[in-house]
Amino acid sequence: MAIAAGVLTYAGGFRVSLQGVKQLAMAHTSAHAEDASVAFFNPAGISFIPSKLSVAAGGFGISNQITYQNTSTLQQSETDNPLGTPIYAAVAYKVLDKLSVGFSFSTPFGSTIEWPSDWEGKDMVQKLELKSYFFQPMVSVKLADWASFGASYIYAKGKVDWTKALTAYNGQINLLDDSATGHGFGFGFYFQPNTKLDLSVAYRSPVDMKAEDGKATFMVPSSLFSNLNLVSTGGVDSFKATLPLVDEYTLGLTYKITPKWLVSADYNYHGWERYNKLTLDFANAPAGNQAYDPTISVTPKNFKSTSSVRIGTQYAFNDMIAGRLGWYYDQSPYEDKDFIPETPSFDNYVITGGIGLKFNKLGVDLSGAYAMPKSRTFNNEYYNFAGQAKADVFYFGLGLSYNAF
Repeated sequence: MAIAAGVLTYAGGFRVSLQGVKQLAMAHTSAHAEDASVAFFNPAGISFIPSKLSVAAGGFGISNQITYQNTSTLQQSETDNPLGTPIYAAVAYKVLDKLSVGFSFSTPFGSTIEWPSDWEGKDMVQKLELKSYFFQPMVSVKLADWASFGASYIYAKGKVDWTKALTAYNGQINLLDDSATGHGFGFGFYFQPNTKLDLSVAYRSPVDMKAEDGKATFMVPSSLFSNLNLVSTGGVDSFKATLPLVDEYTLGLTYKITPKWLVSADYNYHGWERYNKLTLDFANAPAGNQAYDPTISVTPKNFKSTSSVRIGTQYAFNDMIAGRLGWYYDQSPYEDKDFIPETPSFDNYVITGGIGLKFNKLGVDLSGAYAMPKSRTFNNEYYNFAGQAKADVFYFGLGLSYNAF
């Protein structure tokens, strides 16, 4: 396994759509170029920030719980997940009238989930933590007063910490890697044809996170080490794996109905079909399922590409206070028959809201969101795992921005 920001998203696989507090309050829409937080969504947008220097940073808290029920025995299990805390930071600087540079740090993929150690799905997962960190330097050029193009380079680092039971060996296995890396890019166009309209078109490439020297610790009776070819290593092996962090297409629009009232909308497309299987390549242990090489484990994931629709609005009560609301729908990337408890995912409806405060050059943003994931009844024949799952999720965020005019 390899890699990916500290909270489950319950739709969109393990994509964490939390890269701007202001944006989340308006359904995480993207066509907002008021400060440097636009850098993650579209590097071209930094050309239209109305200041020479802009800095933005923020963080989120996510309370989440998954409940599984065996529909035959009615036995239930619940996760005990920690509070998720994804963060972001960005800076943009206008070098020349038509040339801007910027940098974005974000945690756009990840998941943390902790099930009881003795639950029915213990052989699939007991605890799993995936993290990713994206570092994106970027440049944007104004092609005209109303149009810009921008591009970014993505350097990603990741971590996986996955523990699950090995019932056949009367023990557990832990897969750990904190040095996975990947590379990608992004580019986009940003348009302001008049004072009322913003249009953002952006693409972010897939990033293949590669674990080249992961550590696999087999916590089983030492008398079984010989069965795993691990007598000399004390039950420790190495493994290789790749996890695809998928590409994303975004079309965003913001329209000012009045000088105080604006509405925004986004359409996102995510290429989850790239994650059709997970391959673990162990150095020595015959822990795989491939007849040609028992050290290789291949499990189907069968993810499919998804889309999301987002609608948000903002109303400025005065020069200091703005109120925000939003709604969005996000699809799960797999069908009921492919439900997996290590990254449980649901079709998701989310209501968002927040306020923005301006104190001269300083901006303070607060946001919250309540998610309404659709429960799933499933039967994954590959894992012989069936039942019903539901989720409860709540987000909140605090962001700061500074624009030096």
